[in-house]
Amino acid sequence: MTDYVGVLGKKAPQRTGVERVVNAPLPTVYGKFQAVGYLDHDRGDEQVALVYGDIAADDVLVRLHSECLTGDAFGSQHCECGDQLDAALRAVVKEGSGIVVYLRGHEGRGIGLLAKLRAMALQAEGLDTVEANLALGLPVDSRDYGVAAGIFHDLGVNSVRLMSNNPRKREALLRHGIEVTETVPLLITPCESNITYLRTKRERLDHHLPHLDAVAHLS
Repeated sequence: MTDYVGVLGKKAPQRTGVERVVNAPLPTVYGKFQAVGYLDHDRGDEQVALVYGDIAADDVLVRLHSECLTGDAFGSQHCECGDQLDAALRAVVKEGSGIVVYLRGHEGRGIGLLAKLRAMALQAEGLDTVEANLALGLPVDSRDYGVAAGIFHDLGVNSVRLMSNNPRKREALLRHGIEVTETVPLLITPCESNITYLRTKRERLDHHLPHLDAVAHLS
């Protein structure tokens, strides 16, 4: 995009918000989605919403899924992200309609891939996920969900049923004018590799994870 226009060389106004760029069919192992691609002019990230079926304006089943390369692509058991993405996609297909917004730029709760790997190395030495970020001089959670709300506005969605265990997602959508009529738990059975991480999310990041009480035997 050109910054300067006209013979007087005046600077053109910078675009803000999200811009829909492309809509393409995306057949998957879950079902046939529409991949709606967006450009986030505020942060420079490319974003995508996976839309299934004919979505309405109200009470749409949705998931805001933060990018997690290790979990989503590599099947890491350090977190539950890959399983949550799988469960969310299956849920909207079962529902008959819904949206999964895949939020890029959210790796490691916003600190980026390499910093996340450094934090994971510190966790292997005994720090929890919050302590590891702070030891690196990084924020505990710097994710912003305004772009997701912008995508919902563009798709004509006024209210949602949000698949999430994280109260901050609900609060962010409400701040940006999206009503959350229901919070739908997205609980994944923990394993020995991620139980400490999940307990930290519950105890220090206020995630609603009541199912952890049933697995007290895991170390």
